[in-house]
Amino acid sequence: MTRATTVRAVLAVAVLLVSVYITLTMSPRLGLDLQGGTRMVLQAKDSATVEANRETTDRTLEVLRQRIDSLGVAEPVLTRSGEDRIIVELPDVQDPRQAAAVIGRTAQLSFHEVLGAAPPGTDTAPETGEKRLVLPDEQGTRLDLGPARLSGAGVKDASAFFEAQQAAGWTVKLDFHKDAGKDWTKLTGEAACHPAGDERRRVAIVLDEKVISSPQVDPSVGCQAGLPSGGTQITGSFTAKDARDLALLIKGGALPVPVEIVEQRTVGPTLGAAAIDASAQAALIGAAATALFITIVYRLFGALAAVALAAYGVISYAALVGLGVTLTLPGLAGFVLAIGMAVDANVLVFERAREEYQDRPTRSLRSALTTGFQKAFSAVADSNITTLLAAGLLFFLGSGPVKGFGVTLAIGVIASMFSALVIARALTEIAAGSRFVSDYRGVNGIARPGSVRTWLTRKDPQLFRKPVQWLVISAVLVAVAVAGIVVRGVDLGVEFTGGRLVEYSTSRPVDVETARSTLAGAGFGDAEITTAGDGDISVRTGKLDNDGEHALRTALATEGGETTKVRDELIGPSLGDELRRNALIALGVAVLVQLAYLAVRFRWTFAVASVVALVHDVIIVVGAFAWLGRPVDGIFLAALLTVIGYSVNDSVVVFDRVRELWAGNRKTPLATIARRAVLQTVPRTVNTGMGALFILVALAVLGGDSLADFALALLIGIVVGTWSSVFTAVPGALVLERTTTAPPPVPGKSSRRARAPRRDPLDNGARV
Repeated sequence: MTRATTVRAVLAVAVLLVSVYITLTMSPRLGLDLQGGTRMVLQAKDSATVEANRETTDRTLEVLRQRIDSLGVAEPVLTRSGEDRIIVELPDVQDPRQAAAVIGRTAQLSFHEVLGAAPPGTDTAPETGEKRLVLPDEQGTRLDLGPARLSGAGVKDASAFFEAQQAAGWTVKLDFHKDAGKDWTKLTGEAACHPAGDERRRVAIVLDEKVISSPQVDPSVGCQAGLPSGGTQITGSFTAKDARDLALLIKGGALPVPVEIVEQRTVGPTLGAAAIDASAQAALIGAAATALFITIVYRLFGALAAVALAAYGVISYAALVGLGVTLTLPGLAGFVLAIGMAVDANVLVFERAREEYQDRPTRSLRSALTTGFQKAFSAVADSNITTLLAAGLLFFLGSGPVKGFGVTLAIGVIASMFSALVIARALTEIAAGSRFVSDYRGVNGIARPGSVRTWLTRKDPQLFRKPVQWLVISAVLVAVAVAGIVVRGVDLGVEFTGGRLVEYSTSRPVDVETARSTLAGAGFGDAEITTAGDGDISVRTGKLDNDGEHALRTALATEGGETTKVRDELIGPSLGDELRRNALIALGVAVLVQLAYLAVRFRWTFAVASVVALVHDVIIVVGAFAWLGRPVDGIFLAALLTVIGYSVNDSVVVFDRVRELWAGNRKTPLATIARRAVLQTVPRTVNTGMGALFILVALAVLGGDSLADFALALLIGIVVGTWSSVFTAVPGALVLERTTTAPPPVPGKSSRRARAPRRDPLDNGARV
């Protein structure tokens, strides 16, 4: 065993031990659908008209969303109810009172000049008798404050930190926007015109009509000079928690109006125990089928890769638990799906090793395996880096479920790379050192070409002679999908459109699973159901008229006995306008960054072709759901993001092989190179797709109604993504190369241009 293999083995054991320890000693944070949590109803106050009320409530909802994201509550659900109420559902919140204290604060921050100390009992100006703002400072001294000179809207960022050098303890640092920074300089410059120790040399920082800090301007600051405009610090007797809460309140923004918590209660999981158990069984069966498949295809090395995949599952789960990521059922489904997709890196390595072994049968098994890892590294790195770029942008630019998906995706990518390039490599290299494994080709799994590669070698299909034909087929598929979107329309789920929330009290307790099956039989299969206390059931559904509500109540009465309607409200979308806009912006920026990365790593024509294939996949998946009449909701959004990552990965693998083959065959036509690259990567594409399909089919069949649409979207997306990476991206790149490359010289005409060598359409300096 070489030194490098020993290092990998030790590192793998260390990471696994830490992961197992975290798994056994820490409990996961479960989402509202798995464990339940806290539901609060907030009411906005002091709005003048109905229209102003609605706009103010929508703005309040977005501010609350930012605060909850800052609190670290992942996958929260915020919904406008009526004109002035907001329903907040916080999964796995351990201290609802703390969350309520932060969420409900108005956070109106302002900066005032101090006009002097106010005499006891007075709050009017002695000259005019006008009412003036008089507030006690930190020590109780009543300060006469002038009008607000700067508001919290001028604060660009706020952060809490511990100031040890000046013994200030926990402080909050503020960074101002440019114009607000100038106002801050002017305010402190005017205060500096008063002598040291004078009350008028102070600046009061007020939060919700309470002075939280009123420092004196330093004596070194000259009159009208002022403090630098970049920012300032709020000091006080803050604990670490107080400083962090204050920072997130300021950063999240001020509520447009005060809000009152009119209801707060603990609710049970949206999904019943039976649905959760069924999904867990589907995950185990799908993962076992994937492990069995890869073992059959790659024999001993496949079995070792299955062990590495199991290690990947432990490491990913430990990372999610250790980082405090809230686990929801769609998130867990995506996590389990990633186990199936994580086989991709191992398949890439094993197929490259097979190629090396077939080219030089006399070389050692260990040498072929090492070369396979080396040559597959660029494809693994490029595909995972593009996915990490997308995950990072979704996290930093998105919010709510989009941010949570970015975290889960990034953890899955990093863990899968570690399992393939460290754990699987260590295991396979140790096995390759055995004489028994090396001598018996039927055991190791890479000494034989495999059935897919053998069939392709025998048939040698002539692809891409007319690449436009493949693009026409893809265009027809897109046209059919667009027709579905136009003719049938997209059935937006309740998260996008809003709907109706009805709460019932039943004489007999009804569990979630029974209620769901009962309502599904009555035609309300898409309803979201939660329980709160004995006999209380909340049903959230889309458009529902009074006759539909009566039918719903009658259906519940068959199981719950006497059923009384407690509350009936129209609700707004939980995926609000700003959240949807931020999600689209994050997705657009992620695509542009991937485009730029691929253009640098390959060629701009390859990058454009990859993005075209990605858009092709998205349109077809959405169109398929339109034709099928299935709802497009938050779960579908998570599936669509997964399809996008899969599509880019597939295209990157193909184009990486094109680049490699072109580097060694400069005079071969690009169409021939593309055909060879596709045929060489087809075994990888088939085996990777099969690994993912096993889990998806298990989720679709056994996961219940809650995951049926999720699995269906991914099944369609993976099939379409496999097609587009070969028959859309590659022909698209060929067509772009033809249109951007100078035509060859006309035979028989001698000219300087005719004698010049033709430009290499792939020579952009990139090397393997």
